[in-house]
Amino acid sequence: MAAAEVNSTESAVDFEGAVLAGGASRRMGTDKAFVEIDDLTLLQRVAAALYDAGAASVVVVGGDASRVTDLGMAYAADTWPSQGPLGGIITALRSTSAETVAVLSCDLTRPSAAAVNALRDDLGRADVSVPVSEGQAEWLHAVWRRRALDALERSFAEGARAPKHAVGELQVSWFTQGNPAWFHDADYPHELPEPCG
Repeated sequence: MAAAEVNSTESAVDFEGAVLAGGASRRMGTDKAFVEIDDLTLLQRVAAALYDAGAASVVVVGGDASRVTDLGMAYAADTWPSQGPLGGIITALRSTSAETVAVLSCDLTRPSAAAVNALRDDLGRADVSVPVSEGQAEWLHAVWRRRALDALERSFAEGARAPKHAVGELQVSWFTQGNPAWFHDADYPHELPEPCG
């Protein structure tokens, strides 16, 4: 879906994207953010889906700064590297200024603008829209309101490192209608999609 086709009550400047790329990738055996499928890295594919969903900008949080910037992408160092995904989400919200921010992991195998926009539509008055796929909450494919930042920071300061342990003060909308393929990620090489060529 092209950005011009997005039907939303928000203007483009009210929505930004972030891609978390700070994982160790031990099971993949190489930095999965830069694994290429059809001449694009997984990182680029996720960023493209965010732009197609109407994101005014996309920032990459964590990972190899020089490789990210060599791809022409904006980079923000994870404030708390190797301390779990909550720190990356907080860094993402700190690094953007929009009312809503989609924060996605870099290892999605079929990143989709339709998925991002479905979550944006689901957000309503909630603080975060989290997809639930095959019974599992997909915290690294969520759309957040920036107003959630204070509560997330307090939870982090109290020791939380996973987002599911940091939303006690927040209103969560659980999105259960999506295609499970939208939220599939690759931890191992055999989970990567086959090239189209």
